[in-house]
Amino acid sequence: MSAAAAQDAKSAPPADLPEGAAKSVVAAQCIGCHDLSRILNANHSAAEWRNVVNMMVAAGARLSPAEKDAVARYLIESFPERARPRPVVIAGPVQVSFREWEVPTPGARPHDPLATPDGALWYTGQMANILGRLDPSTGAIKEYPLKTPASGPHGLVDDQAGHIWFTANFAGYIGELDPKSGEVKEYQLPDAARDPHTLLFDNDGVLWFTVQNANMLGRLDPKSGAIKLVAVATPGARPYGMALSADGRSIFFDLFGSNKIARVDRASMAITEYPLPDGSSRPRRIAVSGDGFVWYSDYSRGRLGRLDPQTGKVTEYPSLGGPQSQPYAIAALNGAVWYVETGVQPNVLVRFDPAAEKFQTWTIPSGGGVVRNMMPTRDGNLALACSGVNGVALAEIRSRGGT
Repeated sequence: MSAAAAQDAKSAPPADLPEGAAKSVVAAQCIGCHDLSRILNANHSAAEWRNVVNMMVAAGARLSPAEKDAVARYLIESFPERARPRPVVIAGPVQVSFREWEVPTPGARPHDPLATPDGALWYTGQMANILGRLDPSTGAIKEYPLKTPASGPHGLVDDQAGHIWFTANFAGYIGELDPKSGEVKEYQLPDAARDPHTLLFDNDGVLWFTVQNANMLGRLDPKSGAIKLVAVATPGARPYGMALSADGRSIFFDLFGSNKIARVDRASMAITEYPLPDGSSRPRRIAVSGDGFVWYSDYSRGRLGRLDPQTGKVTEYPSLGGPQSQPYAIAALNGAVWYVETGVQPNVLVRFDPAAEKFQTWTIPSGGGVVRNMMPTRDGNLALACSGVNGVALAEIRSRGGT
């Protein structure tokens, strides 16, 4: 085959894509970055497909307005939404109401939320290379562009000075935003640790972070800028979510590529791994309750799990949406464990009362579109990032008795 013929074969639309006006554009602009199976196996509504195309454009896909509309129509018509599991709605003693806001930049993909002491809700606009700040009292949103293109902001946390820290998941650095000036300071990671994921501060103001595909855990001292990394023993473990232990002495993180939860000693950085009973478990996010238990959302098996780190004992509860419910975001709040089922449509906010071992659920009005992370606010509510619908939500919680 000649060089020209080889190039023509390479640029030709894949045979597995159905015919349509925008087939060649999808082949050139989508398949170049994503495996074809990601499109063939997707199950999106029309609104979600439009949001996906907006995310592509926000991330740098070179589509004219006419091409963007044509690609969206092609994907909607060629890959219509298939039936998805419906949520199981269970009533109970707690009342929850939702307030939701669509963020200004189309396709921003709000990934992680952050509730700050001033009542604001922040989010990472992963595909649009921005951080956003929402004032829930007015609905006003301010977006802060990052100076390094395609940083892929992911995790979020604030410090005592009010600075906003984030992981640059695409560009391999930890960022620090000063909201007053808009200036961003970057802490570059070694080449071996290019995809920082989740981050948190310990009680001494040291920043810890997971590095998912590099299979590492990291520590950054903001005072000196010193970074230390340690590898996880289990190959392909994919360190993911994080939570500070109840006594503050150690940090727990889940190994999403395996059936394990891990703990790191803050002083020595020694890692202890806790295997979960089922080898097919894939804990995606974790939370620590006041009694010291580690709770995890088992994404692959549709279960809520509890690990007692003192004994290694694991207790699991089938999630109401079933094995395909894909529990994801999780938080411990007010003596209960809250999480989101993302495999059902609409997504469902779930409350589990550990004392009574009872569930209560609420559908998310916008659908959620995959709530990847959430966190408690200072006044006892929950902030959610609804990435698939390009939004941020606040779940306001109260009991039927009004407390």
